[in-house]
Amino acid sequence: MSLRLEFVELASQPGANVRDLCRRYRISAKTGYKWLNRYEPGNNKSLSDRSRRPHSSPGGSSARLEQSVVELRREHPSWGGRKIARRLQDLGQGVVAPSTVTSILHRHGLICEHASEAATPWQRFERETPNALWQIDFKGDFPTLAGRCKALTLLDDHSRFNLSLTVAADTGAVAVQPVLQEVFRRYGMPVQINADNGAPWGTPSATHHGLSQLSVWLIRLGIRVSHSRPYHPQTNGKLERFHRSLDREVLAGSSFDNLAAVQRAFDRWRSVYNHQRPHEAIGMHTPAQRYRASPLAYPEHLAPIEYADGDAVVRVNAAGFFCFQGRKFKTSEALRGLPVALRAVPEAHGCYDVLLCHQRFMRLDLNTMQGQT
Repeated sequence: MSLRLEFVELASQPGANVRDLCRRYRISAKTGYKWLNRYEPGNNKSLSDRSRRPHSSPGGSSARLEQSVVELRREHPSWGGRKIARRLQDLGQGVVAPSTVTSILHRHGLICEHASEAATPWQRFERETPNALWQIDFKGDFPTLAGRCKALTLLDDHSRFNLSLTVAADTGAVAVQPVLQEVFRRYGMPVQINADNGAPWGTPSATHHGLSQLSVWLIRLGIRVSHSRPYHPQTNGKLERFHRSLDREVLAGSSFDNLAAVQRAFDRWRSVYNHQRPHEAIGMHTPAQRYRASPLAYPEHLAPIEYADGDAVVRVNAAGFFCFQGRKFKTSEALRGLPVALRAVPEAHGCYDVLLCHQRFMRLDLNTMQGQT
């Protein structure tokens, strides 16, 4: 500042050679004349550097846009630039670049290292159509003032549409089946349901070929039941990712008086998740934009069990055993009283697949007298 003041005082003298002074002070003539024109005698601050910010920014973010971005972020603290930009577009506020949203969030101090890390997307394979595969599981329990609570969650693989987010104090088939009935009545039925390897879904690798009461009911409805590999929760990866979002956006830092309060929070968030929250893994669409109800209608009554001609049909007794070719085999007690079919395996002499309706759940090898799942 002292050199600038010294320059303008010398350059203001009568007969001063301004260009020569510029050379001596190692500044351009343009800069020298700029300081001369800006200088106000007695006001040394007139020579201070001025902001280079333009007087107007036609392409800058409007105050209304900034307010909308901030409001959405505060309403949904885990949403990043891509989600907020897409939601603004869906709300009719025009196309906004995600980088613009991110800049606004930075300016308002709404982005931290933890939030950026939490927004890291997961990439998963998906089925080509809605209702080809649903994933079902319980969200690990969490505390309320009325006791521990779990959540039954059901997700469509293709669209990520959440079909059920239901508070569950009990995880048995008696509690789960009515929830699934209501889902089937509203949305129709899937081709396949994938569950983990615990109750009430049944464990196919367990002793006696662990079909459960619930899995038997699903199979009789015509649904193919599959199970995640033991100790590999990523098989139901989309549901695991859903649980991660549920933790971050609903449960983290919250406390609930009772199960009804939890369900109200779930219902509010489920609406946001399905209809408002853009999903990065499906091109920033919302799950509801990708989901369609299933054409497979739910039958209120189970159809009689029928098998193909050529199958050997036997009935499972009350203890879970059936007899075939004079030998006795153990299977699941959930099959008691039901007919199962034994179908010869063409490429393996003495081997038979054991089926309930359409689903093979066991293989008999009469050569070794063993039954395998």
